[in-house]
Amino acid sequence: APPIAGIGPSVTGELTGRSVGRTFWEEMPAIVDTITRMKRSSGDKDEGGWATAPDGPYSWGYCFKQEQGSPPNYCVANQQWPCAPGKNYFGRGPIQISYNYNYGPAGRAIGRDLLNNPDLVANDAVVSFKTALWFWMTPQQPKPSAHDVITGRWTPSAADLAARRVPGFGVITNIINGGIECNKGSNAQMQSRIGFYRRYCQILGVDPGNNLDCANQRPFGQ
Repeated sequence: APPIAGIGPSVTGELTGRSVGRTFWEEMPAIVDTITRMKRSSGDKDEGGWATAPDGPYSWGYCFKQEQGSPPNYCVANQQWPCAPGKNYFGRGPIQISYNYNYGPAGRAIGRDLLNNPDLVANDAVVSFKTALWFWMTPQQPKPSAHDVITGRWTPSAADLAARRVPGFGVITNIINGGIECNKGSNAQMQSRIGFYRRYCQILGVDPGNNLDCANQRPFGQ
């Protein structure tokens, strides 16, 4: 299937069509350096945006390396990935990975014990981007990977279509935060996410495609 938008072919060749194995993770320092240089060239600031911000609110980002405020510990009962005593699994890193059932398998994939050392995701840049790429590339049933959606490799099932989950950026929001943001109509958080997505598509010179929100999509598993 073709990509959902022009952004699909813009995904780095280091990620497209290759297995994420030992060599990939060994190359991560160089990949993180590339991402850092892309960040600088995109012109994004390290502060939060606002409606009248110079160059628009979506030119201001990369604000936080971990969840702000007083988040819960995001610990749920899980025999395979039990919470370590005194550890919290709130959002950290570029994708704000959260919950013990994400920290555990992410750590196994990259060779680090993140259940006992979750702060590595916020404090070690290479670990941080490894976990983000793990989340982006890895399907977690019944969810597809965000990578497969953006590159047009995901075909919705009959259950997906009945839940109004169709190819587009909205499904990626559903994968990342569907239980909180999706099937609840439009909201500011959703529109902000779409605004940043549109801006990066503009920088890359690609079409953002259709179905950008998940306002009427049921979360995966529902």
